[in-house]
Amino acid sequence: MFTIGDFARHGRVSVRMLRHYDAIGLLRPARVDPASGYRFYEAGQLARLNRVIALKGLGFTLQQVASILDERVSTERLRGMLRLRQAELEAAMAAAAARLAQVEARLRTIETEGRMSMDDIVIKSIPGVRVAELTGTAASYAPEDIGPVIKPLYDELCRRLDAAGVVPAGPGLAYYEDSPLGEGMITVHAGMTVAADVPPGADFSVVDLPGVEQAATVVHRGSMDDVLHTSQALGRWIDANGFRSAGYARELTLECDEDPATWVTELQEPVVPA
Repeated sequence: MFTIGDFARHGRVSVRMLRHYDAIGLLRPARVDPASGYRFYEAGQLARLNRVIALKGLGFTLQQVASILDERVSTERLRGMLRLRQAELEAAMAAAAARLAQVEARLRTIETEGRMSMDDIVIKSIPGVRVAELTGTAASYAPEDIGPVIKPLYDELCRRLDAAGVVPAGPGLAYYEDSPLGEGMITVHAGMTVAADVPPGADFSVVDLPGVEQAATVVHRGSMDDVLHTSQALGRWIDANGFRSAGYARELTLECDEDPATWVTELQEPVVPA
């Protein structure tokens, strides 16, 4: 048998924790010396201790831990519960990382306010273009809502174009509209420029986008998750130069390698005189 100190060392926990588990009936000693009150544990109790620590570490309360263990959950079922909880924690970590990335993007936008050269913004006409596209719905126009929708759309569109034997005739072109669902939701169009001879029966839409008479354009370099500072600089330029926006900016992909940090995208925002 182990003394409480030896058991604590083998279990990699504190003596104080073992005393607390004893007090609440979660992990009783195998024997208590009636004269000295010393606690003694058996090696087999390490299995219960491991389960207690694992469940507690995954966010279960001690009461929940006791309920799980006292129901004599099988190893297989316990493993499933732990994996489910692990997945929940991983999802929470991913969500927290995404929120952190959003905050960092806003901070970069604040830090670069007024630094972007307005000489990079050009007014020009945009010709009409034919695109093959898939559409989806985003909760808002914020980059963190657009990104998770548009990226899978492009992956699926490229797969379908390849299956149909259609080779894009030009760059990718994304554009946006207010969703008929309302509530600030956005219809996302993920398009690829194609020629006129798209085979019939394709499992994607083919749309002829009209030209834009006047568009304020600027080149954004880097991930579209970090587009905020460029789009806001474009908005400030439009306001300062006697124009007003006439709709959502189109996003023309000029370069799109595997590394999003190397992406080059032209924002094309339709404008009219204010």
